[in-house]
Amino acid sequence: MYLVNKEKINRSLSTKIVDARVAQVFNSFRDVLVTSSFGTTSAVLLHLVSRIKPGCPIYFIDTGYHFEETIAYKERLTRLLDLNVIDLRPDPSEHAKTVKEKLWEDDPDKCCDINKVEPLDRIKGKYKVWMSGLIGFQSRHRKSLSIVDDDNELIKFYPLIDWNSSLVEEYIEGHGLPQHPLKEKGFDSVGCTHCTAKGQGREGRWDEFSKIECGLHH
Repeated sequence: MYLVNKEKINRSLSTKIVDARVAQVFNSFRDVLVTSSFGTTSAVLLHLVSRIKPGCPIYFIDTGYHFEETIAYKERLTRLLDLNVIDLRPDPSEHAKTVKEKLWEDDPDKCCDINKVEPLDRIKGKYKVWMSGLIGFQSRHRKSLSIVDDDNELIKFYPLIDWNSSLVEEYIEGHGLPQHPLKEKGFDSVGCTHCTAKGQGREGRWDEFSKIECGLHH
């Protein structure tokens, strides 16, 4: 599977059920970077990966600002699906600066760079493909993405990008997977405590700023 014809690949993958999409990428590449935020829709991709590629490393960026509910959900899914989760953390001294300066209040982009983007950047160079659970209905930016994309450095694979909220709910309920504890409290999208409020889609993220993405997924 090579990106000599990205449009052709996307057309091919769009006709496949999601299990086949994920399996094709794992069969085509030896090393695939899989990340998860353990957010409200994360159980879908985690369940798929656990069945198709048991033991596959799944990277979680521990920003130091997660809700207790997110950490508990991460631990629950890890046990339930027997996941091989690897935590990535920001540089301690740089993280300490964001705490001291409350950087999320005045410069959330910089806060995300330190606590999210830089920890992942340290390992991204080891991989050719990055698989993540972005879904199109979550924002205008995500809706514009294709199943497979690239930025000249890394092939990005979004097997769920053309799903909607109903498909997500049906999958989670149909496979008996637990919901994120904050979902029933009105949080459709969950990130760091300082920058997450209740809301539909991603409207509760950085609600005091025009910002809608942390910078990981440009």
